[in-house]
Amino acid sequence: MIAIIDYGVGNLASVNKAFSFIGVESAITFDPAEILAAGKVVLPGVGAFADAMNSLEKTNMISVIEKVVEKGTPLLGICLGMQLLFDYSTEGGDRVPGLGLLKGSVTQFPSDMGLKVPHMGWNSLSIKQGEGIFKGIRENSYVYFVHSYYLTAADSSHVAATCNYGITYDAAVAKGSIMGTQFHPEKSGDVGLDILRNFAAL
Repeated sequence: MIAIIDYGVGNLASVNKAFSFIGVESAITFDPAEILAAGKVVLPGVGAFADAMNSLEKTNMISVIEKVVEKGTPLLGICLGMQLLFDYSTEGGDRVPGLGLLKGSVTQFPSDMGLKVPHMGWNSLSIKQGEGIFKGIRENSYVYFVHSYYLTAADSSHVAATCNYGITYDAAVAKGSIMGTQFHPEKSGDVGLDILRNFAAL
């Protein structure tokens, strides 16, 4: 069973529906015991970084997520959920600490790119890791993004895919049991469903 963490922030129903569509059992839950017993865990997220971290703290999910990682249970962060895995975000003007499970920072797209922010819609991926959640995913596959802030991972070996939107940024990461996608696989058509299938098959 895949546990989708309910901490009051996120695209819960659409992720759950996507797993159901591909025949994978999943459940939206805030029960620590259920999350820790799950075979895999998803950390979704939509909205502001600081609000999401506050929600994780208030629901006592930070320690639960840390235990998930300690156990080696596959963990997938989606969109803001991926950003939360890292050291900090500058959203709001200050450095807001994240979970610090991976090293890196989240910053706003430059205002002088000449492109609309947020980055919203379909864009192509440059695949850096062809295994794991990207097994069988073709180079330049298109996926769906909605975000104003982007990740820069401190260790390039953890970058599973990049994307270009005025600048080239880290669009997906993978280190051991920890994975993340800036894009929404549950909204990315057949490619996104294949990524979720790969996650479920880990």
